[in-house]
Amino acid sequence: MATVEERVKAVTARILKVDPKQIKPEHNFTVDLGASSVQSVELVASFEEEFGIEMEEDAALSVQSIGGAVEFITGVCKEQGVDIEE
Repeated sequence: MATVEERVKAVTARILKVDPKQIKPEHNFTVDLGASSVQSVELVASFEEEFGIEMEEDAALSVQSIGGAVEFITGVCKEQGVDIEE
């Protein structure tokens, strides 16, 4: 199983059409990766689908970076009892 970070990068790369190898934990979704507000909502939905979780949308949309998303999703997975590889 891929790590949370690898899965977050893969989903981000697919939605934003960027090379996953170019994505770094410190990258900001909007500033560095060019996500629009519509794409940000699409990312949240895709992360929920990828990990089989439910996220509070406002809290999820307030996450700014790849690393922040990894931490946030890891926390939600633990809360909801979803098995992940860290």
